Amino acid sequence: MKHHSHIENPDVILIGSGVMSSNLGAMLKRLDPSLSIQVYEVTDELAQESSHGWNNAGTGHAGICELSYTPKAEADGTVNAANPIKIFEQFDHSKQFWAHAVEEGMIDDPAAFINPVPHISFVHGQAQVDFLKARHAAMSAHHFFADMEYSTDRDTIASWAPLLLAGRGDVPIAATKMDGGTDVNFGEVSRKLLGWLAKQPGCGIASRHRVTNLTKKDGRWEVVVKNLETGESFENHAKFVFVGAGGGSLPLLQKSGIPEAKGLGGFPIGGQWLVCDNPEIVEKHQAKVYGQALDAAPTMAVPHLDTRILDGKKTLLFGPFAAWTTKFLNKEGSFLDLPLSVKPDNLATLVKIGISNLDLVRYLVQQGTQSMNDRLEVLHVFYPAAKTADWKLIDAGIRVQAIKKTDGEAGIVHYGTEVITNQDRSISALLGASPGASVSVNIVLQVVKTCFAKLLETPEGKARMSAMIPTWDQDIKLPENADRFRTVSQHADKVLGLV
Repeated sequence: MKHHSHIENPDVILIGSGVMSSNLGAMLKRLDPSLSIQVYEVTDELAQESSHGWNNAGTGHAGICELSYTPKAEADGTVNAANPIKIFEQFDHSKQFWAHAVEEGMIDDPAAFINPVPHISFVHGQAQVDFLKARHAAMSAHHFFADMEYSTDRDTIASWAPLLLAGRGDVPIAATKMDGGTDVNFGEVSRKLLGWLAKQPGCGIASRHRVTNLTKKDGRWEVVVKNLETGESFENHAKFVFVGAGGGSLPLLQKSGIPEAKGLGGFPIGGQWLVCDNPEIVEKHQAKVYGQALDAAPTMAVPHLDTRILDGKKTLLFGPFAAWTTKFLNKEGSFLDLPLSVKPDNLATLVKIGISNLDLVRYLVQQGTQSMNDRLEVLHVFYPAAKTADWKLIDAGIRVQAIKKTDGEAGIVHYGTEVITNQDRSISALLGASPGASVSVNIVLQVVKTCFAKLLETPEGKARMSAMIPTWDQDIKLPENADRFRTVSQHADKVLGLV
């Protein structure tokens, strides 16, 4: 469905129609109904790039099963669970906000975008079995993960996920499981929120419109927009601009000229999935199963075997397999995106990254030249009995890993999402990687706190935010707030149809 509504000189311009912009737009409009908001999207329809259902795994990242969030044990053999605990809280903010949207009639039919799917971590080999046992001990001690189960018993693991044991040899294995995991169609929840926003007074959404330039003039942002259907360009002006354009964020940040963008670079990584639609096999698996990362692989390439529910249909998905690309966007990108992003201020950083990450470059080349049999070999680590005839290869989305200097050294941001905000807090942009979309509500909450702080200073503003995210100003990680967490989280799960 195309959108063609325009608001002249709005308070806020959102660039991109994915899960970040949609959550921020809806949150701001609920927080201050008088705000005028304009959304620009380059594709025909909304949320067609990184947020699109087939362009991501749809895992509601809550730190439950993703071993990359606790990559290794400490020197004493224990595992530090601080990272998954933080991510769990952030995803809970997403569930709270989406539950509020359902209760308030902003979006309907939560089953169209979120469904309960158990989350499982699976390892093999004695060293990894010992690691997973330590991980479970650390995580299950916290009230977020009190229901997490651990087992090395083959019959038990087979009852959780039968495909993991079919045809497997006699090697030590272990798994953890929590039934509170989710599968999320981030594209669908984005379209639902933007559908509501489009109906609100003072709000406009225009698809097939590409933002080509950003310039700060006289206290407002001059935004140059090209109508891709007519070829005509025009200007619009806003007090605040949010660049939530996925891979397209970096070029726009560079054009904005803000000092905070100096030295930033991007490294695009394409993705592919193996997909199974065989009903007999699909019905045997009801879980998202994550393993350990492959050598030299970026965070987004941690292998997993997933139940996926899109448009009411259940399928199995395995991957992702990385691929070399120079495009920043899947549908509307150009092979010149990467070379055109090289600027004098980031050239040295990019060169250093290239030299110091030769293993990653070799990994991407190897991934892109794999045969179907090569990919099946990786799948056999999870599903030993998998047959080539039951699986097909499809393209996924493109992730642009942020490159920046950390402690004076150039590095690829494999984990987390970078929020770039200028000094006067009139523009924010997002770069980065996993857990991304899952914690989008928490990310845009930070944008609101930073750039719209005045809206949260009044009793009315605080009450409105508390209605949207009941624990936004509470630390539910603390043991003394365990009961508060359970009350709020259980209510959200009930509203979203997860229990």
